[in-house]
Amino acid sequence: MTPLRLLTWNVNSVRMRLDHVLTYLAEHEPDVVCLQETKVEDKLFPRVPFMELGYHVEVHGGKTHAGVATLTKKKPDSVILGFKEGEEEKRRRVLTVEVDGVTIYNLYVPNGTKLGTDPFTYKLNWFKRLRAQLDALHSPDQPVILCGDFNIAPTELDVYSVKAMQGKLHFTQAEHDILAELLAFGLRDCYRKHEQEANGFTWYDYRGGSWRKKEGLRIDHVYATPSAYDRCVSVSPDPEPRGWDQPSDHLPVTAVFE
Repeated sequence: MTPLRLLTWNVNSVRMRLDHVLTYLAEHEPDVVCLQETKVEDKLFPRVPFMELGYHVEVHGGKTHAGVATLTKKKPDSVILGFKEGEEEKRRRVLTVEVDGVTIYNLYVPNGTKLGTDPFTYKLNWFKRLRAQLDALHSPDQPVILCGDFNIAPTELDVYSVKAMQGKLHFTQAEHDILAELLAFGLRDCYRKHEQEANGFTWYDYRGGSWRKKEGLRIDHVYATPSAYDRCVSVSPDPEPRGWDQPSDHLPVTAVFE
């Protein structure tokens, strides 16, 4: 596995925050960039500015909210748009590339909307579909990285208040169980390899002054199989862009693999 600087960022509309993203990439120069919630059809995606920064651009979006885009300094060896098998999702959430022998999944997990609803059931089934694809296409002894907006805070360390989040979306037992099933493929949390304290929040609600009050959740993750996990030397959410004008509600997260 060659050295890899990986950035994952739910940008909450790539066109609305294009200047933010371009500024950040120009300054930090990641090798692979996984963007979520791009909110743009493929034909309207602003490819040229990213190509001018030296990136190959792969996109999988649509008219509805969602959409993912993966930018790579090296041309990918392979690209899979969406799930490889089964019917295509109405809201596009999966984009997989292979670069230098490493498979990188760019994921925008369904939100779930509300407990006990069809969208919540869809979210749980979506995880099962993803796990089935991992089992079908990959082995835990291969270097595989999953990153993106998982819309789940896995542990008590990942929420600003366990009491406030008790039984709420993103922090339910059902979500924790389905995430555990996915990770049982052989994936480990790269952030928790380096940080054992209750911090690293990556999402702050626009409402209620949550950014000012530091009331966040860690729902953007980087998971990896052992051969990649062992090479991960840092995972860093960056709060700086949250202070910019009209920011995304998510922080960019950079993972470095040596």
